[in-house]
Amino acid sequence: MTAELACFEAKCRARFAVTDVIYNCPRCGGLLEAVYPDRHVDAAALKRTWRERRLSNAPLDQSGVWRYREAIPFLDGTDRIITLKEGNTPLLEAPGAASYAGLDALTFKHQGFNPTGSFKDNGMTCGVAQALRLGMQRVACVSTGNTSASMAAYASAAGLQPIVFIPHGNISFGKLAQALEYGARTLQVEANFDQILALVRVLAERLGIYLLNSINPFRIEGQKTIIVEMMDQRDWRPPDWIVLPGGNLGNTSAFGKALREMREMGLIGKTPRLAVIQAEGAAPFHELWRSADRAALRAVEHPETLATAIKIGDPVSWPKALFEVLSSNGVVEQVSEQEIADAKAQIGRCGIGCEPASAATLAGIRKLRAAGTMGAGDDVVAVLTGNLLKDPDYIYGYHTDGLTAPGGGKLRSTFGNRPVMAPNDAQRIAELLES
Repeated sequence: MTAELACFEAKCRARFAVTDVIYNCPRCGGLLEAVYPDRHVDAAALKRTWRERRLSNAPLDQSGVWRYREAIPFLDGTDRIITLKEGNTPLLEAPGAASYAGLDALTFKHQGFNPTGSFKDNGMTCGVAQALRLGMQRVACVSTGNTSASMAAYASAAGLQPIVFIPHGNISFGKLAQALEYGARTLQVEANFDQILALVRVLAERLGIYLLNSINPFRIEGQKTIIVEMMDQRDWRPPDWIVLPGGNLGNTSAFGKALREMREMGLIGKTPRLAVIQAEGAAPFHELWRSADRAALRAVEHPETLATAIKIGDPVSWPKALFEVLSSNGVVEQVSEQEIADAKAQIGRCGIGCEPASAATLAGIRKLRAAGTMGAGDDVVAVLTGNLLKDPDYIYGYHTDGLTAPGGGKLRSTFGNRPVMAPNDAQRIAELLES
């Protein structure tokens, strides 16, 4: 099957070879996407094939990304694929979270079950495969945590050198520890995410390093499979809503692309509405959404949120994300630090747990439900992007009244669960437990 890179801008749509090392259109500067102009499929046969592969012990079939390889056919073979059995993430029912949000039912698609604990693994296995195809030796990313952990793991597994650039002092130690453990050369730069990304793009071109941030179109291809797997798990019944956090907006771009392509391939009969939720202190996409003129995004120069995975002030994928939200008749909302923290505690009480950025989904659903945008009986799937243990300091701070919002001011421990000091005395402990 023919694969090409195409400019995403409707006025351009220039085409390039899938092996060109480019991240933006050389003609107009627009974003790029992988396209498959001669793809023709038998939807029913494809569904059977993908379901049968669940029983296979072949390494590619055990991957929740490469099991769906007909949905992402950009490679000319499978010999360069590095898989850590990514994907295969569950759909989890959460009645307590549904009640908190005002819904009859709510399902979480939990990407924290991935090998490095976040959704980034779905995209990184594809990005690293493309790097190997191109003969690259070094790969790099700018990251507030999850991307660095994922890239370091997959690059090291592939025998490549991972180079991670992080904003100094703006990464959780749980995520930084992963990048260090997986062998990444790590540089802490005294700048924010957006400033460092501009710097690294210059370095990548100068030094022949392959960039694996979400501006890389092959990362987006891998992240599409989150939605393909979701639909497979739901027996191809699309929900009314898919809710996700909004940071650099790669997932929004990937999810929308997946839904459009599945509709074109005859795999689903309707398109769910996308709801993108941002943190108030890092919400340029929400501001764009509310603007009368959506021609250009106004960056937030100093984004602030404790949900570091979405602490992005100038998201590179916003043109794609805007198109996908509009195409799905979706919405964009923002939530406060307090709303995120309380929603996270509620998810934890369901026995599920997630990183702070993930909890923006539940906070956003509660807000959209209160506004009447969502109905109580709507079929809603929220994507939890990262594992509970990505940011344990946040959790301890919340439950012990020690969580401070950006700019100062303590967040309320509304649903706190403070540990209790107890003496080495059975009678006293019994009295504590009975009180």
